[in-house]
Formats: sequence, structure tokens, C-alpha cells
Amino acid sequence: MLRLQKCILTQLLPSTSASTSPLHRLISAAAPAASPGPSFAVEDYLVSTCGLTRAQALKVSTKLSHLKSPANPDAVRSFLAGLGLSTADVAALVAKDPKFLCASVERTLAPVAVGLAGLGLSRPEIARLVSLAGEFFRGRSVASRLAYFLFLFGSYEDLLRVLKHSPNLLGCDLDRVIKPNVAFLRECGLGACDIVRLCNRVPWLLGNNPERVRAIVACAEGLGVPRGSGMFGQALQAVAFLSQEKITAKVEHLKKMFRWSDAEVGVAVSKAPAVLLKAKESLQRRSEFLISEVGLEPAYIAFRPAMLMYSLEGRIRPRYYVVKFLKENGLLDHDRDYYNTIVISEKVFMEKFICPHKKSAPHLAEDYAAACRGEMPARFISS
Repeated sequence: MLRLQKCILTQLLPSTSASTSPLHRLISAAAPAASPGPSFAVEDYLVSTCGLTRAQALKVSTKLSHLKSPANPDAVRSFLAGLGLSTADVAALVAKDPKFLCASVERTLAPVAVGLAGLGLSRPEIARLVSLAGEFFRGRSVASRLAYFLFLFGSYEDLLRVLKHSPNLLGCDLDRVIKPNVAFLRECGLGACDIVRLCNRVPWLLGNNPERVRAIVACAEGLGVPRGSGMFGQALQAVAFLSQEKITAKVEHLKKMFRWSDAEVGVAVSKAPAVLLKAKESLQRRSEFLISEVGLEPAYIAFRPAMLMYSLEGRIRPRYYVVKFLKENGLLDHDRDYYNTIVISEKVFMEKFICPHKKSAPHLAEDYAAACRGEMPARFISS
């Protein structure tokens, strides 16, 4: 096994001379530790050799007080350098996980690197994983967990995006936590792409207690969003960050702000669950503009709550004034539904409402751009 490890590590790590290569330093780390040095001080070592600030070193040195020699930390640093981690990377890693310096290169770190290389990860990819995973890289089962996640997420980059926010996934029990949660979400109608998208927004979800995940699903269904619907993933995202008390309070705020009945607020939340994550002040401004200025009926908004997800300053208000200007100047050939003017892309909006009027309203594009920046052109106000 050791011969196989050396073979794979030789391919992973850059070759120099036989005595100075990172591989040589990795394997030599298995040698007996040097005799304790009479002047070895952990805090000074962390500052002078590992690159930590004095404050960082003071904070983490207590976790390394048992070290009497730099032999093992030096071997770990050689291992990290061989993977390509910079001095700054090593300093950040040690500050986050000082016990990494106590890991055995031969028994733990090298076998993990061999396992990851066997999955097809390159040296830079392993280095990125070390920086993200920290203490979880020291677990001997990290390669088997990573193999499962690579299969689930489909690519290393997609997996990294989740691990950046939830590296503890690499420490979760696959059979008792991760796999049951994935199986349950699939039972709820979520496909692999849906689960990946959900994990990007709620990275801790898969590593949560399965009972908690079931409670989140039940809460999402309580919003009137059935399993398997297109909005179910969005509903899970919304309720994952809110307690039942906060959800109830937000629903009550929505009813008051938009003058909705119980039925109307139920429709709105089921069609756009993410509205629950919007700040109260932000929704209040939308309510005042859409109802008081635009003149939309509360029921109209309730059945089209997606409009509340767009920027008031950068989209809702500027487009309203463009359409208002065109109508009042007789430049629209027929009435347009306001909701449709909001949800279309910027490119389509320009093609339908700006470009056709370059001659009749030469300043329209300029005024629209100003409105999107938060400025209100005089032509829009006086129109």
C-alpha cells in the first residue's frame, strides 16, 4: 500500500532532486520525531514559520501546547507545500485548524491525498479542497464521501460552491444523514439538478438531521406548495431560514401591506414562496408604489407575486414610467398588461418599448437609463 501511495504521490507532486522533492519530504515525515528542542516555543513557531500574526498564534497555541518539537509540523508544512499551498494558504489553514499540524503525514494526510488522486482530482484541486475542508481533510473517510458528492453534484466545481459555505458536509455520516436526506428529497419530486440548486442556496440542508429536513418539507407544504411542483424547491429555501413563528408574522405583514385576504395571501405565497425572505421595508415600498401610484388592485398583485421579486428602483419603477410616457404620448398601439412589461428580459423590453421609438422619442433610451440609475428625468415627471 505504501508503494502505491508513493507512486500516486509522485505523479501528484512536482519532482526535483530525490533528496529535496516534496515527495521525499512527505515520506520522510514518517521517520521518528526529532528529540525535543530546548528552546522550541509553539507560539513563536506559529509566527515565524507558519506566518500567523502574533494575535492568531496566541489564540491557537493552547491547542498545540503538547508539541515539544517542530518535526511533525514541519512534515505537515512540507506536505502542504508539495500540494502547492502558498505560505498565506498554510497560515489561513493553521489559523482555522491548528491541529492540522499534528496530523500524521504517513498515516492520514498522504493516504487521503492518494484516495483523492484515485478519484481523478489533480494536485491543484486537492490543494483547494485542503483549504476549504480544514479539519475534515484529516478524516480517513473523506475520499469516500467526496466520491459520493461528486456523483451527486456532477462536477467538482459545483461541489466546491457548496463546500465553500458548508465544509462540514465532508464530516457528515453518509449512511445515516446524507443519503437518507437525498433519498427523501427525491421522493419529494426533486431531481439531481434541483437538489444541487437547493444546496447552493441552503448548503447546510443535506447535512442536517433527517428529522429536521422532514420538518422543513412539511412546513413548505403548509404554505400550499405541493411536492413535485416547480415552486417546491423555492419553498424549501424560504422556510429553511425561518421559524414557524416568523413565517406567521411575515404572512400577517403581507396581508396588511398589500391589503390581501387570507385566500389572496395564500395564493401569493404559494406562487412565490421567496417573498417571505424579502425585507419588510422593501415590500412596503413595492406596495406603496404598485397600489398607490400604479393603481394595481391587491388581487392582481396576489395572483402575480413574481413582480415583487424584481428591483423597485432598477426595474419596476423605470419600466412603469416608460410605458406611462408612451401611452400618454400616443406611442403605444394598444394597451399592455403591466405585469408583462416587468417580467420580460431587459433585451426584450428594449426591443419592444425603446428601440421602436428612436425617432418619435429620441431621448427615451437616455431617460430610461437615468431612471434605472435612480434619477427621474423631467420628461417622465411631466408626461
